[in-house]
Amino acid sequence: MTEPLILEPVKPADACVIWLHGLGADRYDFLPVAEALQESLLTTRFVLPQALTLPVTINGGYAMPSWYDIKAMSPARSIDREQLEESSDRIVKLIEAQRAGGIDASRIFLAGFSQGGAVVLHTAYIKWQGPLGGVLALSTYAPTFTDEMELSASQQRIPARCLHGQFDGVVQNSMGRSAYEHLVKHGVTVTWQEYPMEHEVLPEEIRDIGVWLAERLR
Repeated sequence: MTEPLILEPVKPADACVIWLHGLGADRYDFLPVAEALQESLLTTRFVLPQALTLPVTINGGYAMPSWYDIKAMSPARSIDREQLEESSDRIVKLIEAQRAGGIDASRIFLAGFSQGGAVVLHTAYIKWQGPLGGVLALSTYAPTFTDEMELSASQQRIPARCLHGQFDGVVQNSMGRSAYEHLVKHGVTVTWQEYPMEHEVLPEEIRDIGVWLAERLR
């Protein structure tokens, strides 16, 4: 099943967060997080997409939910760029569907954990050409960011928050920091926050995300 899980708020939706899971997880992975955030974000819809099941080279070719194939881990991630583009196209369609349903693009947010975060960063700052409410990049990296990339004025206006574990052994802290520094260099309003954690999500982190979203949805 590849249809997104949609969590409607208690009041009519006027904002939306599209949240991508990580490698090997599924659309239910962040359902508890979305439910917790909706306790205070009473008009925010959460859309939780499901990655396709694909063979993953670094895992011996074993098929699992994946936004794109990872061919090698070092020195930097070697990925299947075409598959990433296809996943990004799916997210663009979800954005457009929310806009067609009456949600203003400035109140649509993209969030992603690990591999899902890489798709989110690519979608917001490489592919999408329009306004967005913001980007939440959790324990992730940006395999398509380069020093030569150019952001449009609308992309530069999309704020971001990068959150990462100090002891992350899966996506090294330095990889997340590099994505953050690329955004800074290219004029994006972005903040960086570290937590004493590994490749995971902490309650404190979710509380901080809730505050960040609420500030932008006033």
